[in-house]
Amino acid sequence: MTAPLPWLAPYRDTPIDGTVLVPGSKSLTNRVLILAALADGPSVITRPLGSRDTTLMLGALTALGATIQRDGMTWTVTPIHRGAPDHEPVAVDCGLAGTVMRFVPVLAALGSSDVTLDGDEHARVRPMGTTIDTLRGLGVTVNDGGRGALPFTVTGNKHITGGTLEIDASSSSQFVSALLLAAPHFDLGLDLRHVGAALPSMPHIDMTVAELRRRGVRVDTGDTNRWNVHPGPVDSLDVEIEPDLSNAGVFIAAALVTGGTIRIRNWPKHTDQAGDAWRTIVPAFGGSVERDGTDLVFAAGSTLDGVELDLHDVGELTPVIAAIAALATGPSRLTGVAHLRGHETDRLKALVTEINRLGGDANELDDGLEIRPQALTGATFQTYDDHRMAHAGVVLGLRVRDLFVENVVTTVKTYPNFAPVWERLMLT
Repeated sequence: MTAPLPWLAPYRDTPIDGTVLVPGSKSLTNRVLILAALADGPSVITRPLGSRDTTLMLGALTALGATIQRDGMTWTVTPIHRGAPDHEPVAVDCGLAGTVMRFVPVLAALGSSDVTLDGDEHARVRPMGTTIDTLRGLGVTVNDGGRGALPFTVTGNKHITGGTLEIDASSSSQFVSALLLAAPHFDLGLDLRHVGAALPSMPHIDMTVAELRRRGVRVDTGDTNRWNVHPGPVDSLDVEIEPDLSNAGVFIAAALVTGGTIRIRNWPKHTDQAGDAWRTIVPAFGGSVERDGTDLVFAAGSTLDGVELDLHDVGELTPVIAAIAALATGPSRLTGVAHLRGHETDRLKALVTEINRLGGDANELDDGLEIRPQALTGATFQTYDDHRMAHAGVVLGLRVRDLFVENVVTTVKTYPNFAPVWERLMLT
């Protein structure tokens, strides 16, 4: 298959003034899908995200025995029948979706089949040793050929005893969420303790706990590194998915780097999404944030200041923040994100490489980046098949002429039709 030609990112020399309604949250959609597949009855999901990551999750849950009917912006999920007889081995395509490759193996262990999980080329280098070792610690048979990575096969036990378990999830909070989501169906529930270095992306774990509790699951959280999920049913629940606030960030960045204003429709007043941190990040760059009814309005300040930010809990925002920082008036230091080396690509190395390719001055820290703004010139910005890198590229393209973004269609991972939406807004 021929790779798509690099895409000329829109350049803009006037302030943007626009309104955006971003699609539903990928993180929330895939957690809701998992819980609907484990529930005690059918659930209806309204305004879910229809993207590559969620389509891969739909395929995985269908392979495991759930039934999902899609009717426009409404999906009805009939859960997996846990008493089903043994059936033939199945294959699950994880693509490059961390939520699929880390959430689904635990569900597979509760089933009755040999389930082989595989994914894209870049997925085969993402860290999966914690998932594999944890499943084995729970008594589940996993055949990974000694790789500690995809592909591997999980042999379903039909049940997991559970009880007390310690894991090191310092490379990804998804390891914790994966266990918590399935834990109500463990015989003894789960008393899970994180041991090791600081745990990244806590808002995603908070989201997982909140969604469990909404469905009647008792989850005790005595401290930040321990979760006790009690065994029991998962109530079916009809839900509407919030807009993806992380995806809103690329539009917010457009306002900051062009000296303009952007209105994000239907920004929730209370949310566990990591992207809600844009409300505090924008003022750090010298901008402002105001609520207008159900919307948030983000506006640039008179200058685009450099920043010092600890992004440990919101690491997924780092690529777009780094792009803003490369266009700021002073140096920036972004820390707390060493775990980004294990994402879709090594995001720290990729950001330094691509910013410097344009004539920038960026370097890696042990746990982040230092960026000193320089005059940038056009080139081809590589995305490494990473949607967040593509977002960083298009932000830089607003202020750097003749910047081409390689494989901008990788954004379909979490934002269908992103490129035409971006082009239409930025060129008007």
